[in-house]
Amino acid sequence: MAAEKNEIITKDKTDIAVAEPVQTDIRSLIYVIRGQQVMLDSDLAMLYQVETKALNRSVKRNINRFPEDFMFQLSDEEYQDLRCQIGTSKMDNENSSEGRGGRRYLPYVFTEQGISMLASVLHSDVAVNVSIGIMRAFVEMRRFITNNAVMFERISAVELRQLQYQQQTDEKLEQIFEYISEHEEPAQKVFFEGQIYDAFELLVDLIRKADKKITLIDGYVDVGTLNLLCKKNDAVSVVIYTHEKTKLSDADVKKFNAQYQPLTVKYTKAFHDRFLILDDKIAYHIGASLKDAGTKCFAVNLLQDESVIRDILQRLELETEE
Repeated sequence: MAAEKNEIITKDKTDIAVAEPVQTDIRSLIYVIRGQQVMLDSDLAMLYQVETKALNRSVKRNINRFPEDFMFQLSDEEYQDLRCQIGTSKMDNENSSEGRGGRRYLPYVFTEQGISMLASVLHSDVAVNVSIGIMRAFVEMRRFITNNAVMFERISAVELRQLQYQQQTDEKLEQIFEYISEHEEPAQKVFFEGQIYDAFELLVDLIRKADKKITLIDGYVDVGTLNLLCKKNDAVSVVIYTHEKTKLSDADVKKFNAQYQPLTVKYTKAFHDRFLILDDKIAYHIGASLKDAGTKCFAVNLLQDESVIRDILQRLELETEE
């Protein structure tokens, strides 16, 4: 009955009385699922200052106003993917607000049209004001694209024309914001289990930054490692320092050098961690062997201290002398 205190039901309509609207960056609560921009029922409930179950009850009383292109329930796979995007700790915190043990059903998500319809179902000033703020967030994202077309000069002419004519499609919006994110230069990056292609793409980008030389320190290398290194620029030499029991055979190296030379493999037991050093001046600490990147959670960190890079290179020189 405590949850019902937030609801004032008059003639089968729900009027939810709340205080001042919650201040948050609404854009950060918009996700892309099934090619559509949507918001979670729990995030909307937070903005409207009601319990998630109370919001969903109000929707179910007016379910004829919410067709599938306005609102739909996530599948278990979609929910797990979203947990990876948002972070399980954030999702768990949201779930804990639903009571001991968290929510017992898969969340619902609302499209832009569905969110607009919510204002007519939740009869309160906060509901109206919040819905207006959300609509403005969607409009602001589209306006950003329109006013910053120069940022997308590297997108092909065909893609840019498609963007201009399809700005309102959720799939294209997702593509654009991913492009912006990927072309930033973060000092740190974390990949979660299953982000195999994302990890592969980042490592390839790092490898292509080398102009003359790539030094890889990785105790466990195989043909999968070579599949990454072959993306290097022409005439860039590669030296791999690895364990003697590596799965990379002399035949594998010979085949690589027949097309992508030069590659040299040296052996050392001095390193536990993995390092990728470019042109002897830029170095990354990598939490997983390159061949396993993305199979489990791992991080990539740019080493900021030049003296650390020099120490690593000096140690490699000693290993070579020994």
